[in-house]
Amino acid sequence: MKRTELFTKTSKTTPAGEVAKNAQLLIRAGYIHKEMAGVYAYLPLGLRVLENIKQIVREEMNAIGGQELSMTVLQPRDVWEKTNRFDDAVVDNWFKTKLKDGTELGVGLTHEEPVVDALIPYVSSYKDLPLSVYQIGPKFRNELRAKSGILRGREFVMKDMYSFARNQAEHDELYEKTAAAYTKIYDRLGIGAETYRTAADGGYFTERFSDEYQTLSDVGEDTIYVDKAKKLAINKEIYTDENLVKLGLNRQDLVEEKSVEVGNIFPLESKYSDALDLYYTDERGQRQSIIMGCYGIGVSRIMGAIVEKFADEQGIVWPVAIAPFKICLINVGTDENVVKFTINLYKKLQEKGVEVLWDDRVDVRPGEKFADADLMGIPHRVVVSAKTLAQNSVEYKARTSEETLILTIDELLKKIACI
Repeated sequence: MKRTELFTKTSKTTPAGEVAKNAQLLIRAGYIHKEMAGVYAYLPLGLRVLENIKQIVREEMNAIGGQELSMTVLQPRDVWEKTNRFDDAVVDNWFKTKLKDGTELGVGLTHEEPVVDALIPYVSSYKDLPLSVYQIGPKFRNELRAKSGILRGREFVMKDMYSFARNQAEHDELYEKTAAAYTKIYDRLGIGAETYRTAADGGYFTERFSDEYQTLSDVGEDTIYVDKAKKLAINKEIYTDENLVKLGLNRQDLVEEKSVEVGNIFPLESKYSDALDLYYTDERGQRQSIIMGCYGIGVSRIMGAIVEKFADEQGIVWPVAIAPFKICLINVGTDENVVKFTINLYKKLQEKGVEVLWDDRVDVRPGEKFADADLMGIPHRVVVSAKTLAQNSVEYKARTSEETLILTIDELLKKIACI
């Protein structure tokens, strides 16, 4: 893409009223637009990042047999009343609305009940199980205080998967398979080294632990205790000697850390499936309960967490896997030969499948172009100038390095391919 074709612009001014670094930088760099507190629109650059995160999540969910679907945002009251979760005294962060005839509806905040209801026509026999279904889409929660930019919003993007098993052993296998997939996801997103599987409260529906995936961050709202050698952690809320024994953790090996929750997995037992009358018939013709699990990943939250984690004084620093473009290509000056060389390089990079943003603006100084590339967090910067042209080369710099290199085109392509 050419920079002159991108309608968004960068800003040197910190947006008024934004205290979270992720929102400040994403707005300044032209990734998001604030509609209201806790509600952000994703502009072209932001959408590219969001879609890259989604695709990594999608690939790993598909790899373990997840089937993607899309549930509705508008939710009928009767489905949720079967589990008593439409009651504001039970779930206090619903957004609700009404049809013209006065029928009250919920605005989707999670989808356990609707997914179970949708499977009723299709699941009746042991031959229909196990299965896992997932979606990636918007969720809406009426937070009392929306804060921390896109880390905690009233509207956000989430991946939620639901598994259905014939017995506890089968559920445990699905659960651990998903946990392993989560580890791959966070590794691919560039945050795996500091993201910990964290034992947490199982909530209302299970006596078992749930698992949170917590990324270490100074801005995190959670406190966890980490065993870095075992790559495990426990949430402060359940930090007792009894629970440490259950998890095989030693108090003296744990380090207190602040963290951001970027995912969670929950055993649901059969509370939802039983409540909505979803059962299966086993090989002997006996009716049996279905054991469920749910598995969430905060897609938009991850985007904000990565900004918070890696940003420096110059701006955003995207991991290559999710950056909107891999390369920012900059030509210095308007010399005809420099421009011609840049155009040919731009086309060659595109032919190689490299996502490149060419800053082709003619009324902007080189220093401003460099500053914009840093603010936007594009992983690699390639500069063409009269000086590099004389050597039939380009100047290359990684976003996270102070070192600049003079590379031939072949050397550049090899370097980019290896990163």
